[in-house]
Amino acid sequence: MQDTSGESNGHLKGIPRNVLLMIIALSVNGFGIGYLFIYIPAYLPQIGVPSATVGLLLGVEGLTMAIMAIPFGMLSDRKGRKRLLIIGSFGPVPMFFVFALTIDPVAMTLAAALGGIFEGIYLATVNALIADQTALKYRDTAFTLSFIVGGTGMALGTALPFFIPELSGILGINSAALHTDLLYLLGFISLLIPFALYFILKGVKETIRPATIPWRGKSIRTLLKFSGINAIIGLGAGFIIPLIPTWLLYKFAIPDSISGPILAISTTTIGLAAAFSPMLARKIGTVRAVVLTQGLSLAFMVALAFVGNFITAAVIYVIRTGLMNMAQPLLDSYLMGIVDKDQRGFASSLNSVIWRVPNSVTTIAGGIILGSGNYDLPFLLAGGCYIVGISLFYATFRNIKPSE
Repeated sequence: MQDTSGESNGHLKGIPRNVLLMIIALSVNGFGIGYLFIYIPAYLPQIGVPSATVGLLLGVEGLTMAIMAIPFGMLSDRKGRKRLLIIGSFGPVPMFFVFALTIDPVAMTLAAALGGIFEGIYLATVNALIADQTALKYRDTAFTLSFIVGGTGMALGTALPFFIPELSGILGINSAALHTDLLYLLGFISLLIPFALYFILKGVKETIRPATIPWRGKSIRTLLKFSGINAIIGLGAGFIIPLIPTWLLYKFAIPDSISGPILAISTTTIGLAAAFSPMLARKIGTVRAVVLTQGLSLAFMVALAFVGNFITAAVIYVIRTGLMNMAQPLLDSYLMGIVDKDQRGFASSLNSVIWRVPNSVTTIAGGIILGSGNYDLPFLLAGGCYIVGISLFYATFRNIKPSE
């Protein structure tokens, strides 16, 4: 048996120090965002917020992200990425403080929109900055590490509600007050991240590039194909994936103190699975690795529509999530390798936008479907979209290789 530990260690050493520190700092934001992933779709319905409003909050956040991502992606290609990334790292702060103060739908929607603006700036820069600072040989490993560390932070955040009932008893604080206190605490912690990033990235030198038309060039057609196919996956995912905690609450009466840990386990599984994705890509190629893992997840996605008990649903969801998302760092790295270097910010933002717009629309639709009492249809709609998207990805990109 071949010993690959030295090879793996060498790949880790090839990741620049500032990239490693940036990944760690951003994982702290991931911790807070993980808590919001449970607070919005699981806790808000428990205190009387309708699922249609939940879908609206998630959808508006995604749509405002989409509006802002492309112009800031273009700006980052010209002026540099690190300052914009620092601004974008404020992302979850408005939602933490507004949600702590009120459950008024208008106020929460405005906070979600502002959070989406910051997220758009963040998504327009983070992947491009990692790619700019990391050589092609080590890029899959860098994106995988970012995915795992960020996912671990999110997993810990989604697990927080599990401890709320016990903490409530120990501290003598009711559950509602404890949820609010956590929002304030995470909001103040998130305020520190931009300052940490400033010191981490202070020494990074970036090239100021002349103005170009980003939608021209030899790689734009490839980018549009990639993003268009990715949009089909986003379209399907929106029907149910952001609303899994709401589905668990409605179908199985599972509160956020239980659905949170389930999402934490699934996120941890993603990280563990993603650790093997660079090795799989080196053996069978990036495109085949993506198609294999996402294709295997499809059966589990469709099976969730027919599950009759919570334990089985939880196990299937964890397996499905690990398989579907272990290829995500490979996709991020692959995209940065099939577009021109001067278009990476634009490519990252455009891909995020084209994925998020249909995803946000179908999340709103998914909330309405769940509110009507139909708990199976969202999975079937998502599965159909995944079949089309995965098939088109393989047919289109099986012979296209990334470059330095």
